[in-house]
Amino acid sequence: MVKKILVVHASRKGSTEEIARAVAKELEATGVGVEVAEMQTVSVPEDVQAVVIGAPVYAGHIVPAVAAFVAKNRPRLEKIPVAAFAVGIAPVMPQAGPVEKLREELRKALSPLQPVTVTMFAGKLDPQKLSFVERTMTKMLKVPTGDFRDWEAIRAWAKGLPPGFRG
Repeated sequence: MVKKILVVHASRKGSTEEIARAVAKELEATGVGVEVAEMQTVSVPEDVQAVVIGAPVYAGHIVPAVAAFVAKNRPRLEKIPVAAFAVGIAPVMPQAGPVEKLREELRKALSPLQPVTVTMFAGKLDPQKLSFVERTMTKMLKVPTGDFRDWEAIRAWAKGLPPGFRG
């Protein structure tokens, strides 16, 4: 029986962290202990039996923090199930690139791990949280702003994780 799961994320503006916390809440509902942490500041403890990795997409690419987290924790991660999700604008803006390309990029960042599942969710782009340069680029590229997160899909994904992620 799984007793503890670690949900890690990298999040500059908060959207990926909020999704990570929603995933953790669904996992906790199964009776398992869950810890949520920033991947840049945590190592995988020995008592953790599964890990969920949340990775934002910036400028069309998975953040480098994912590969760094995997490299730092590889011996431990190779012994337990790992699932991952990416968060970005691509699901609501096809010209940002194919979602499958970003899922594949996430799989490469996780290599040599073989995650049990990899998915991508639409995120949230709040102009208030963007720098002047980011706002300018967003307008020039006609990037949609708003909260595009599908909370029901996020909860369903978390509920659908394999038995190694549930109590």
